Amino acid sequence: MGFNTSTWNRIRYTFYQPFYDLVAVIFFPFRKQSIEELDLKSSDKILLLGAGTGLDLEFLNGHEHITAVDITPSMIQKLKTRASSLQLDVDARVMDAHHLDFGDESFDVVIMHLIVAVIPDPVQCLIEAERVLKPGGSFSIMDKFIDSGTKPSLIRRLLNPITDTLFSAIDRDIDALLANTSLIKTSDKKLRSIFRLIKGKKPD
Repeated sequence: MGFNTSTWNRIRYTFYQPFYDLVAVIFFPFRKQSIEELDLKSSDKILLLGAGTGLDLEFLNGHEHITAVDITPSMIQKLKTRASSLQLDVDARVMDAHHLDFGDESFDVVIMHLIVAVIPDPVQCLIEAERVLKPGGSFSIMDKFIDSGTKPSLIRRLLNPITDTLFSAIDRDIDALLANTSLIKTSDKKLRSIFRLIKGKKPD
């Protein structure tokens, strides 16, 4: 996985946190679309993996069972402030998505926005998401992926060591990653540029 490690993620996103919202605001339409298409019930137990500063919370008003985790303490602190301003009761925790401190089948929905292409071991992240998701539960992934069944272009291969160190991998194949789990992809939409919105379920 090169220079990208959990420790480096914590360091770099601690540095980025004061500026994160200024950049991440461009993904608001994607977040909104992702959450709206999940057709959530108010009773659903929702897990936000790699929740950052809590920008997804804007679209979760009325939901009472929200858990949010991120590896960066300053991100979680900002998330708690945002949850309070939105009057949302969120169980926010500093946690490594490679090793989730939750029991099996704890959640109805797992939302993974801008984490699968960022986390050092995306397979382990998805395996953990699968483990904590209830049978029949839904997941949503929004991130940067290559076209399924293709190889990264030369320019992506050249740039990836730099982008992976600074913010995110740009050479990951979501279908190849999901193949390591039993998770079933039910929809796959291109968003803007290299971004895609993946929806799916855990088998009953």
